[in-house]
Amino acid sequence: MDVVVVGAGIAGLSCARALTDGGARVRVVERGRVVGGRLASKRYDGRYADIGAAYLVADEPDFTAQVSSWQSRGLARPWTDTLRVYPGGEPTTGPMRWAAPGGLRSLATDLARGLDVHLSTRLDAVPDDADAVVLAMPGPQALRLDPPPAVAAAANAQTWQPVIAAVLTYPSREWGDLRGAFVNDHPTLATVHDDGDRRGDNAPVLVAHSTADLAARYLDDPSGAGPVLAASVGELLGLSAEPEVHVHRWTFAQPEPGEPAYAVDGRVWLCGDAFGRPRVQTAWLSGRAVAHALLS
Repeated sequence: MDVVVVGAGIAGLSCARALTDGGARVRVVERGRVVGGRLASKRYDGRYADIGAAYLVADEPDFTAQVSSWQSRGLARPWTDTLRVYPGGEPTTGPMRWAAPGGLRSLATDLARGLDVHLSTRLDAVPDDADAVVLAMPGPQALRLDPPPAVAAAANAQTWQPVIAAVLTYPSREWGDLRGAFVNDHPTLATVHDDGDRRGDNAPVLVAHSTADLAARYLDDPSGAGPVLAASVGELLGLSAEPEVHVHRWTFAQPEPGEPAYAVDGRVWLCGDAFGRPRVQTAWLSGRAVAHALLS
């Protein structure tokens, strides 16, 4: 069986990995220059910062086994089960959040090792040279490839919100034991995470994610959101220093939860983190579910 997987984010790589392990011939096509999608780490001033997903949560047996494999090879580590909630800044305990010393994209790189991955490759339509095609991407992006009706309907049913991420590099660490925080009812700021603590190198770097409303206002000029987010973080945490600011725009960042695990119409499949509770585990499971259905 020949399969083309379009998209080298966590869903596409999980699908391609399981298909390859099952004996299928798989080609992964990715329009970006690197694998990972929103499992993203970008280099600023010689250091990688996580600018997409903030962490992993593993509470499903198969994904827990995958995370344990990454841990055993030094690629992932348990980070924290406690984050703060603002207003107020009180700590809240939840599931263990996992981080990656080499940046979360290193986990995607690990999944991609040995696969036939074609980077910087743009498509205008669903490929017609394979027995099956897996569209591992947000629904609005899949629609650009003119998929068949049932897949198009599932893609149209998805609702996505944008986010602008700001990487804030300070002269020193002023914020104490922060780890990370959810920011409720704020006009511009949704989350802020201590990237130095998350990565384990204690770099004086915070990564802030905007609200969808702020991102929508600055989608055409994301750099304009940087000072707004920096000021919001400074006010929230009582920081006096001015940070160096870098921003990254995510047009399709956060989907509304959906069901089932994937969509299919004939030989075309659609998967990703919109098929369930939106998080890394969901994307990994969705891609794997498509692979198992194809192999069966």
